[in-house]
Amino acid sequence: MFELKKILSAFLMPLPLLLIVGITGLMILWFTRRHKLAGYMLAVSLLGIFLVAFQPVSSSLLTPLERQYKGYIPSGQPVDYIMVLGNSHVVDKDLPITSELSRASLMRLAEAIRIHNLSPGSKIILSGYDGGTEISQARMMAKVAIALGVNKLDILLLETAKDTWEEAFQAASVVGKRNLVLVTSASHMPRAITEFSQAGLSPIPAPTNYLASDEIHQPWLKYAPKAQYLEQTERFWHETLGKWWQKLRDMADSAAPVNVVQPVANNTAA
Repeated sequence: MFELKKILSAFLMPLPLLLIVGITGLMILWFTRRHKLAGYMLAVSLLGIFLVAFQPVSSSLLTPLERQYKGYIPSGQPVDYIMVLGNSHVVDKDLPITSELSRASLMRLAEAIRIHNLSPGSKIILSGYDGGTEISQARMMAKVAIALGVNKLDILLLETAKDTWEEAFQAASVVGKRNLVLVTSASHMPRAITEFSQAGLSPIPAPTNYLASDEIHQPWLKYAPKAQYLEQTERFWHETLGKWWQKLRDMADSAAPVNVVQPVANNTAA
């Protein structure tokens, strides 16, 4: 089910979906006489690709989602755990370990380390499965964290969680009633808070990896379609699909508790 969900969501992203519309239009143009329909489909494809990579459109979609929670500021409340949600990584021995993490993973980890340095005695929980590689996302982040000066005894791993729902319920078995700071991308934070609340936790949000900004004033940057603006639209649409899936899952009441392997603090370093 997890793999099917990922495959379907990949093809429902704006760029693949619009390319499918365009390619279908070409097929109709070449092999049928319905040229008017083909023209409409090609126009929708080209105009759609332009709009999803256009900053005024992409930022207006993503900014309200990213700004629902403010960045973490110490409040004097003790922090027991700081959890970093997994994203993605590669295993490439020719790269420095910081480059083996995706940008989102590295920014999440950096924010967690910052909060850890502000919170003596706190533990960092790193989560994420292997994604088909030889090392889990959690363990890869742990290697980077240790290289950046974090004591390996302050790191706990959850290496089997594949999505936010599993991460939330596994975290609940570790954290219990203690204070938890949750670190993830700003666009993902609203959905993550919902999942963790359903697991019985009340985490303090610490969003990071903001992508959208209205403070772009140079016209050659603001009005030229760019891949970075396409990424913003994709993030918005990814989270929208995730919310729909969340509602369908809850309506079906098909969620079942996962088996949790208790993390061991000294299993972080290779």
